[in-house]
Parts: sequence; C-alpha cells; structure tokens
Amino acid sequence: MLMLSVDSSASPASVCLSEDRKIIADYYLNTGFTHSQTLMAMTESVLKISGKSAEDIDVYAVNSGPGSFTGVRIGVSAVKGMAYALDKPCIEVSTLMSMAYHFLGNHAVICACMDARRQQVYNALFKADGERIERLCDDRAISIEALLQELDTQEGEIILVGDGAELVYQSVDHDRIKLASPQHRYQRASSVAMAAYDLYDRGEVVSPAALMPRYLRLSQAERERNAKLSKKEGSL
Repeated sequence: MLMLSVDSSASPASVCLSEDRKIIADYYLNTGFTHSQTLMAMTESVLKISGKSAEDIDVYAVNSGPGSFTGVRIGVSAVKGMAYALDKPCIEVSTLMSMAYHFLGNHAVICACMDARRQQVYNALFKADGERIERLCDDRAISIEALLQELDTQEGEIILVGDGAELVYQSVDHDRIKLASPQHRYQRASSVAMAAYDLYDRGEVVSPAALMPRYLRLSQAERERNAKLSKKEGSL
C-alpha cells in the first residue's frame, strides 16, 4: 500500500512517501516560507523523484491537529483536495500521536506537548512498549500545573516531546523525565505515516469529504468574537 503523508501543523512542513511501512522519500523543510507556498511543490517533488504519480497513491494521511490553526487547515485542505480528485481514502492522525511514534522502539511513557499559550499545552500521553504505541488519554488542552501532577502518577521513564516539551521540562524531576533530543522532538510526516498504518489496520479511515481539522479549542479570532457577542447580549 502506497501512502502519502503530510504535516504542516507547525512552522516546518514535511511530506513522506511510504509503502507498507517502508519510507521511500521524506522531505522536510523549515525555511519560514508559508505552507501554501511549499506544500504542493514538496509533494510534486517527492512523487517525481520517487518515480510515482498521484494516481499511484492508495491512501493519504495528514496531521489533522492540534497545532497552528493556519498550518493544520492548509495541510488538511491540501490532502482533502488531492484525495477527493482521485477518490482515495484518508487517515486523520493526531499531531500528538504522530510525535509519539518517534519512539516506537522505546519502553517509556511519551508525553506529547504543544504550546497552547496561557500556561497551557495541548497534550496526550502514550505508552511505548518496544513494539507498539498505546494511547493513555485523549488529546486535550491542559494547564502545565495539572499535567505535572498527572506525570507524578506515571511509572517508569517519561519522554517529553513537542514544541511545549521545554515548558514542562523546566519544572520536572530530570532523573526520571527526559527531554527528547531536537531531531526527535518535533512532528514530521514520516511519523505521521507510521501512526497512519496502525490506524488503517484498525479501520480508522475516512472519506475526503469527512476529513476535518481537529483544533481542540477555538481560535483567538473566534474567542474574541464570542466575547464581543456575549458582552453585547449582556448589555441588552
């Protein structure tokens, strides 16, 4: 099964072509250009250099959030468009879950954290047993204080991953809780692929029309709009 996987949930963008869990091409770019400028060009390059065409792709996978509202929207829209044009199935991968797959061969609790501002992180916990990744909780927005209390209840080694990992690492017991190295700390499309294969095996596939971003909370613009509406209604 040939899979094209995409991540644009943060500043970098990446595209991965894989076949039956074997990575064929993995293109990572962190130049500061917008994803709308780079993502489709990267996809075309990966296909061309691999000697494949869009028609050869069997399934598309994408980090569908949480993450940058704009980045997630661009990635999901790009995959939705490609898959819809060719009537191919899609797989929604949690950005947090994909980062846990960096550590598939480890024995540890993986704490995926993305900076959600206001002393909060987008977070989920996973257990790596050397062969597979097991989800321990749903994706959520949680205060750093509450997360630290929960980590105290976990046994064994804990690995912090994601752009919010350093925020958490500043306040933890460094003997038991480790900060992932920079090359393994951030999301990329090759780990989206590895997570997507497991999701595919469990039948967690959606149509292009059903593929949607998963933001976890409203954008700042939406929050400000709701606050203005509430204030206006309260004055009536």
